[in-house]
Amino acid sequence: MGEEKKGFFGRLVAGLTKTRDNIVSGIDSIFSGFSSIDDDFYEEIEEILIMGDLGVKATEEIIENLKAKVKENKIKEPAACKQLLIDSIKEQMRVEDTAYRFEEEKSVVLVIGVNGVGKTTTVGKLAGKLKDQGRKVVIAAADTFRAAAGDQLAEWANRAGVEMIGGQEGADPASVVFDAVASAKSKGADVLLCDTAGRLHNKKNLMEELRKMNRIIDREFPDAYRETLVVLDATTGQNALSQAKQFGEVADITGIVLTKMDGTAKGGIAVAIQSELNIPVKYIGVGETIEDLQKFDADEFVNALFKTDGNEEE
Repeated sequence: MGEEKKGFFGRLVAGLTKTRDNIVSGIDSIFSGFSSIDDDFYEEIEEILIMGDLGVKATEEIIENLKAKVKENKIKEPAACKQLLIDSIKEQMRVEDTAYRFEEEKSVVLVIGVNGVGKTTTVGKLAGKLKDQGRKVVIAAADTFRAAAGDQLAEWANRAGVEMIGGQEGADPASVVFDAVASAKSKGADVLLCDTAGRLHNKKNLMEELRKMNRIIDREFPDAYRETLVVLDATTGQNALSQAKQFGEVADITGIVLTKMDGTAKGGIAVAIQSELNIPVKYIGVGETIEDLQKFDADEFVNALFKTDGNEEE
């Protein structure tokens, strides 16, 4: 593990403390409290996972997977199940290697999410990360609905040393995107990041706005790879899941960014969202700095959750 990665793993372990207390301590007491593997044993685990915000669908699949592994390996001792449970949770969450194509290719990334979830901050952090990877980035400040969004984004753009287009309150978001596409093309940018307004309470407007933006990008930038990320606040738990579902109705979402994973007991929602929507969690945020937004790694996440360093099975 590189130093930065290791530092992030440490922050992840610390950030998942509440989630761990919520899930893992309960599971450990089941492993030690049961003398045999029976229906009650599985039911108890199921209950803890559901209460830990992993969601019904994911939990059912994890339990099925666990039962199959127990049978296959002829395991009789509950304590011997722990690693199998950890593996089953990981399998539920693995992200395909192709999930980050937009980082490698000429791409346009739309970032959507309701106000207050850390959407604009996420755009800023992503811009910084891509710039550090040697990519040329242009930001479109197309969230013209919220007064402070443009200023906030300008600050991030400055910090990252990338160009920002737009940022005037009340401007037409689609025209901001149009200008930004023109600028990205003339500058030979690799990635155009668009911060868009997330007004879920008025889905029809949002749908129209996104449709307009997409039309412009299709027409003006047809060869660009397309990514649509929805930013969700992990602390809202099940509410984040329902937001993701609603955004899924208005946009073709390709990935999830989960912010504020630190300081919430609801970190299990990462598993639920991925499982229910079949959309991968691609980044998680565990703090304020640019390093605190990292690619989601299922193995690392589950290891941090169970506080193992992943070396048990070797």
